[in-house]
Amino acid sequence: MPDDIAAKHITRQLIRAATGGGSNYEEARGAESRADFIHKVGVANKEVREALYWLRLAKEAEVRTGEGIERLVDEADQLVAILTSSIRTAKLNESRSGARESYVAEPVPFRGIGNREPGTGVGNSQLVTGANAITE
Repeated sequence: MPDDIAAKHITRQLIRAATGGGSNYEEARGAESRADFIHKVGVANKEVREALYWLRLAKEAEVRTGEGIERLVDEADQLVAILTSSIRTAKLNESRSGARESYVAEPVPFRGIGNREPGTGVGNSQLVTGANAITE
């Protein structure tokens, strides 16, 4: 990676946004209500969208090129679609129930976004790994 101020800034912002998406998603898993879940998944979605922005900027600025960056952009796009769909479904379920009932998520072992096994699908860890790859 080029050792200039712009490349370092892009990399730092990408790492911040990618890890922010994962941490906010984890917060959503412990939501206290459906409305809280919707809000927290929305914040996670915004962070992943920001990570996607930084990935695209890294590609356009040629901070990092090649198949690896293309794969990360595609995976970030998929994460945005997954999170957007989760929000849409939760809102639909909320409107069908007619009430803002209490919602406590069952404890589930963390396996990345969407409960996928690490390395077998789209996950926040892959965005972080990608951010680390940009710094190499």
